Amino acid sequence: MASPYLRVDLRGGSAYGAPQLDVPVRLNTNENPFPPPAEVMESVAEAVGAAHLNRYPDREASEMRAALAGYAGHVPEGTWAANGSNEVLQQICQAFGGPGACAMTFEPSYAMHPLIARVTGMRTVSVPRRSEDFSVDLPAALAAIQSREPAIVFVTSPNNPTGNATSAEVVAELCAAATGVVVVDEAYREFGSSTSQGLLEERANLIITRTMSKAFALAGVRVGYCLTSEELVEDLHLVRLPYHLSALTQAAAVAALSHAEACLAQVAVLIGERDRVIGALGAMGVEVLPSEANFFCFAILRPPAETWRALLDKGVLVRDVSGWGDLGRFLRACVGTPEENDAFLVAMKEVLDA
Repeated sequence: MASPYLRVDLRGGSAYGAPQLDVPVRLNTNENPFPPPAEVMESVAEAVGAAHLNRYPDREASEMRAALAGYAGHVPEGTWAANGSNEVLQQICQAFGGPGACAMTFEPSYAMHPLIARVTGMRTVSVPRRSEDFSVDLPAALAAIQSREPAIVFVTSPNNPTGNATSAEVVAELCAAATGVVVVDEAYREFGSSTSQGLLEERANLIITRTMSKAFALAGVRVGYCLTSEELVEDLHLVRLPYHLSALTQAAAVAALSHAEACLAQVAVLIGERDRVIGALGAMGVEVLPSEANFFCFAILRPPAETWRALLDKGVLVRDVSGWGDLGRFLRACVGTPEENDAFLVAMKEVLDA
């Protein structure tokens, strides 16, 4: 029951979150199942130990932003960072949206985009993706942009939960049509080949958000960033809280980025595991959507809720996404360790044979 003091427009809403259950195999939150490599942990421990905790951190996070820019192949002045990509998204909504402005999404997609937009006072409009392949319906998108004039257009690529990417050509058309900013959420960029980064120089209204939670296995550190123009980064300064990035966060991020090659080696393992699991499920007759992320959607003939419960009873936790848009038949699983993936495949075989 909400208190009488809660904002009227937030009453009746639900907080974002996936079930956190203590089971042997947890494949429901798209985490990297591997801890950071040992050399990363050693560097992080050394960097954190040298931090001056009695002093405020670098307000501009200059070293961290330079390291992120170097890794991403962008300029530091056009690179911004915050506590996870969700804080970056919130700052974008605060800076370029605000009360009464319109935010556009393409559903099914990442549930935090409309949630953050609403929390910052924005109106939201959803354009359905194509039901046959969950791609962005470009004609419908362009028509909606013309009629709704959104301040922010959100595109998730690879898309969560479907796993498919949106081409740079489509993003370029969205940027050309939009009078506001276009935000391409590339949280899973390292697991696929598609990116819109090549458009940054020619599309002044483009912002690409990314995270160190997935490829760098730093979900617990909370590091997100975006790549855009220096002008838009200056705008984001207006809404950031003072010293919003702790000295510990900055130290850990810089240390991890110095070992990017080792972290990306783990990504290569996960890509191989993703393809192995998808292939094995296909051989069982399970329908699986193509994915460029560290997760995939799958469906069998029985109702998703029953499949979810049957897998949970066998110690495997996946995500029921059947309530998202046109995903009425699907569940989502992230890629685990080889042992976790083997357990998932065994459980799926038992569910199918039951």
